[in-house]
Amino acid sequence: MDEIAPGSARAFDLAEADGAGGAKPFRIVVARDKAGQFFSYRNSCPHEGVWLNIGSGAFLDEAGAQIKCGRHGATFAIETGQCSSGACEGAFLDKVDVEALDGDVCIRGVTLVEEEPPLRHDDDMDETMEIMIHPG
Repeated sequence: MDEIAPGSARAFDLAEADGAGGAKPFRIVVARDKAGQFFSYRNSCPHEGVWLNIGSGAFLDEAGAQIKCGRHGATFAIETGQCSSGACEGAFLDKVDVEALDGDVCIRGVTLVEEEPPLRHDDDMDETMEIMIHPG
């Protein structure tokens, strides 16, 4: 709990059980509103499925009052996940139930696995490419 100050948010890349004995990526954002309450959502914008923190790496607007999509600028209420402006206005972020317990923020209702699966390029929802430039 201490690692997420009121009016801030943090990403977590976890792995959830896929129901077939394996695992799949489970990327979430845990946000803390100014009153100190915790809220969590899948790290995916409902507009095009891109990570919310794409670009600058920030999840919240400059005032720390709303979650924002770094690609499209859509804004979402921290407490409900509802989009208040942008291309997905009226849509909701996919909520992840969390509970503050003994100094930790705990996920509820999701079966996590200990080891993350190896990431494949098709797991990445970002449309950018990795380019390497070699001098020569």
